[in-house]
Amino acid sequence: MPKQFLRKVLYFGYTLCFGLLIPYLGTAQSIDRLVDFFTLQPNQRAARQDTSLYPAKLILTPLVAFSPETSLEFGVGAKYLFKFRGSGSETRTSNMPLSATYTLNNQVLLFSGFSIFSNQERYMLTGNLRFRVFPQYFYGIGRDSPSSAEEEYSFTQVTIEPILLKQTWLRYLFVGGGMRYNYIGNMEFEAESVLAESDILGADGSTSVGVEASVVYDNRDNILTAHRGWYVYLTHGFYESWLGSSATFQLTRFDARRFIPLPDRRSVLALQLLATFSFGDVPLNELGALGGDQIMRGYYDGRFVDNHLLALQAEYRFKILGRLGAVVFAGAGDVVSQTRDFRLGNFRPTVGAGLRFLIDPREDLNIRFDYGIGRSTQNYYFQVGEAF
Repeated sequence: MPKQFLRKVLYFGYTLCFGLLIPYLGTAQSIDRLVDFFTLQPNQRAARQDTSLYPAKLILTPLVAFSPETSLEFGVGAKYLFKFRGSGSETRTSNMPLSATYTLNNQVLLFSGFSIFSNQERYMLTGNLRFRVFPQYFYGIGRDSPSSAEEEYSFTQVTIEPILLKQTWLRYLFVGGGMRYNYIGNMEFEAESVLAESDILGADGSTSVGVEASVVYDNRDNILTAHRGWYVYLTHGFYESWLGSSATFQLTRFDARRFIPLPDRRSVLALQLLATFSFGDVPLNELGALGGDQIMRGYYDGRFVDNHLLALQAEYRFKILGRLGAVVFAGAGDVVSQTRDFRLGNFRPTVGAGLRFLIDPREDLNIRFDYGIGRSTQNYYFQVGEAF
């Protein structure tokens, strides 16, 4: 009952905040001044003297967010935007974000998902860094796990995943590889829970160490909020005991996105296909997990888990007035233990809508409030940045 009451209060508060913003959409200079206040320009003087030098920016921001997995989340974020000396307009801005947050569910999260381009984008360094102490729910493995099986467990996760890619004969096609280290430890759950009494691999923790081969095609006009272009990411990892992995398995991840500007020039159709395929002795926290604030909104993150995941979504983004925008979205997804078990009729649906408020026009960065409805479930999300 307290959680339901808290969600209602937060829902009302977020709706009220967006409503209060509407009268100020035409005079948003105060927001721009606030963004400038939290923006540092470490090479401002040098950039003034040398016009070939990109004026780097370090943007510091307080973070407030909400999702069903974390409840209310607050902390600080930093985003470093830069280009190497000698890079011109043909080189997109490198982006190094870092966020540190704490939630009302007693979760600690540190995260950075970075994209760094060398001069003329001959090389790209991308990847993830993550640390979290994270209690969450587990419902069992498989697409038919019942909500009545809900149990809570907690763990500590450390992920390090750098991937170096080289530009090919095509302007926006990169190939390369890297490594991935994913540690899951300090597993805690009830003594009589399913996790305690089952033989699920990784229920007592796991260490995944693997080498990855990667291909990326990325011609988006903006890394943070794309209006046009493609983003295709494919990586296949080999996790072996001789590398230090506690289990031997293979993991394939595929993410394809398409952004189509519509004729009215004020709206965008965004499409995404996401898939993960795992083979071998796959630990619990390496399985495909359906749900979350990025895809299959409306479902709790990890509500359904299994070896293989396939999900797709479409989102229509449009302007309303000034800095205020909105989206409507729909998607479908499923998890299975064998790839042959995918059936279109079994895919779980999700639909929803959301509001957007542009807080940084120069970087095209939005605050978003989304409400998603799935099959026998519904959730809302308050985040910084688009879902994809």
